[in-house]
Amino acid sequence: MSAKTAVLLLQMGGPDSLDAVKPFLVNLFSDRDIIRIGPAVLQPLIARIIAARRAPKVEKYYEQIGGKSPLRELTEAQAKALEEKLGGDYRCFVAMRYWKPSTIEALAEIRRQGITRVIALSLYPHYSRATTGSSVNELKRVLAQAGVSFDITYIDRFFDHPRYIDALEEKIKEGLAAFHPLAEVQILFSAHSLPKSFIDEGDPYLSHIEETVRLVMERFGEIPYHLAFQSRAGPVEWLEPSTEEMLRHLAEHGCRQLLIVPLSFVSDHIETLYEIDHEYGQLAYELGYTACKRSPSLNSTPAFIDCLEDMVRRVERGEA
Repeated sequence: MSAKTAVLLLQMGGPDSLDAVKPFLVNLFSDRDIIRIGPAVLQPLIARIIAARRAPKVEKYYEQIGGKSPLRELTEAQAKALEEKLGGDYRCFVAMRYWKPSTIEALAEIRRQGITRVIALSLYPHYSRATTGSSVNELKRVLAQAGVSFDITYIDRFFDHPRYIDALEEKIKEGLAAFHPLAEVQILFSAHSLPKSFIDEGDPYLSHIEETVRLVMERFGEIPYHLAFQSRAGPVEWLEPSTEEMLRHLAEHGCRQLLIVPLSFVSDHIETLYEIDHEYGQLAYELGYTACKRSPSLNSTPAFIDCLEDMVRRVERGEA
């Protein structure tokens, strides 16, 4: 067996072609950690019906960002950068929850290389059962079904890690630099939404988001800032306000210069490239904003890779 340690980056994944949109949505809507539709035995069938209805519209969104999600390439770039930082005793792998490479494919490759020690590192900074929880549950299911033994440690959150906050600060500064020096810019943090019922049942996601915002804004003095939530879907109650509602509210109260900061997303994907850049960009124009920009995503920025490296080192030192 290899003495190396595998670092397995857990991420959502995204369709790698327009033809992949429908099966990707089937996988997504089949996940009962995200949404429970009817009895468990019927959910796969219901998921296929929902995916068939939604796919044509979602395909049009992906057409506008290049015909696919860039998430695999961006996550693999993060894995490569992290592996270079960690050195020769580590190999980094990627497991996508709803597309490829799947969890079983990633574990098969780790096993093929003779590695038995695995650090599973979720790329969702803010823990939720719908994100990290789902990926970890999938990993445990695959291991149980395969009957394969790995020595696994989990890193399931980093919402308050100093280097994560550093990375966000750096990107926000880049975003602010795109405005005129005398512009009265406000900041809007836009996080992926979550059903309110999750929070009521004890999910820590909202408190993690709020703490990240607090830590970041300690570094930006008196700049006005706001928090909103995007990407809601379905008839349940979601976290409020929505990003669209907040854009309207701020415009009604005289805001004309706005920087949108994607929060809970560490890589560019449809929520940043289409939802923020296209949908909210168009809405901001219609509402009379003179400048509405988005801060760059973290992707493989060195400060973020430093954050991932530090978390792995802490685990190896027994500090996590």
